[in-house]
Amino acid sequence: MKIQFSILLVSLFIFCSLTNAQWVQSGLTNIRVNTIVVSNNNLFAGTNGNGIYISTNNGSNWSAVNNGLTNTFVRALTVSGTNLFAGTYGGGVFRSTDNGSSWNTANNGVTNPYVLTFAVSGTDLFAGTESAAGNVFRSTNNGSNWSLANNGIPSTVVHAITFSNTNLFVGTNGVGIYTSTNSGLNWSAVNNGLTNTYIHAVAGSGTNLFAGSEGGLVYISTNNGSSWSGTNVGSAASTFYTFAFSGTNVFAGAWGGGVFLSTDNGLSWNAINTGLTDTDVLSLAVKGDTLFAGTLNNGVWKRPLSEIITFADVISVNSPTHFALEQNYPNPFNPTTTIRYSIPEAGFAIIKVYDMLGNEVATLVNEEQSVGNYEVDFDASGLSSGMYFYKLQTDNFVETKKMLLLK
Repeated sequence: MKIQFSILLVSLFIFCSLTNAQWVQSGLTNIRVNTIVVSNNNLFAGTNGNGIYISTNNGSNWSAVNNGLTNTFVRALTVSGTNLFAGTYGGGVFRSTDNGSSWNTANNGVTNPYVLTFAVSGTDLFAGTESAAGNVFRSTNNGSNWSLANNGIPSTVVHAITFSNTNLFVGTNGVGIYTSTNSGLNWSAVNNGLTNTYIHAVAGSGTNLFAGSEGGLVYISTNNGSSWSGTNVGSAASTFYTFAFSGTNVFAGAWGGGVFLSTDNGLSWNAINTGLTDTDVLSLAVKGDTLFAGTLNNGVWKRPLSEIITFADVISVNSPTHFALEQNYPNPFNPTTTIRYSIPEAGFAIIKVYDMLGNEVATLVNEEQSVGNYEVDFDASGLSSGMYFYKLQTDNFVETKKMLLLK
């Protein structure tokens, strides 16, 4: 979320942030955290041998939610509608329909139980696995059944899988990046410009696609994977495992390098590791105004996004004179969109998203806010196509607008 102040206040804020900002440990001490996701305004962390933990208070406290989870080596978590999925190392796929309170196996058709990564688009769910016994599987019914979807991908480990501009991309162990334009029926290599084909992370933001590899390299493609350009970001010993996005900010996490920030779509990067004593970062997630990192040896860390705000985040210097809720952009969108709004008087602000039936699907803002012009991003990766409503509510103002998700 981005707050607009006068130039003087912004300059002072940034100066103070840069001099005092740092990461703080946020629980699960001495535990390896492989993956972090946000679901129903809660945080979920998948760990290596300790199962799944939930935090309902922004990482201040965590509790185990392993009822029915017979394999506690959790490598991947994802949200699909009202379902939460866990990929385990040796136990295949588990599904929760009650926000993690209980888990059941969802392995029908999964012939490789070593699940490392997920991607979701509508009711389509894809799982990437470790070995040659089928490296990509697809479910069209929320995990009830799975089928192989790896035609064209060599026998290798699939470390990462993502959707970008309706196409699927996978990052593999030694054979680079492959894409599918027909929901996984066929795949083809898109390695033009890659100098390292050991790809551990792939993620899309707008028209840009990012890939992280071994050797401290981050690649970017602006043409849907047709070509890639690389940047040396970390040391030669760094391996990039994860990406996260907040507006125009791109965050990259590396084993052996910590967390890096780019404010210019991947052209340049800066380490933001002050206070982070475990720089083996395996997972990143943005929840509201906070960035979370899962580490190899010391659990979860967090840092307010406001501490790393830059001048690129400031849209105007004028204080608003009236309440306003603007139309989201882009609209229609897939899967992320931005909502701008104005607060002319300090107070408590809430922005929630609802489906056509009036069911709440997301809380984007729920906090005291100062006078200012704001914007917040909405990620609908786990939702189905359709019309949604977003509502801004304060003590003296209520307004609702429509937005259209097209996948």
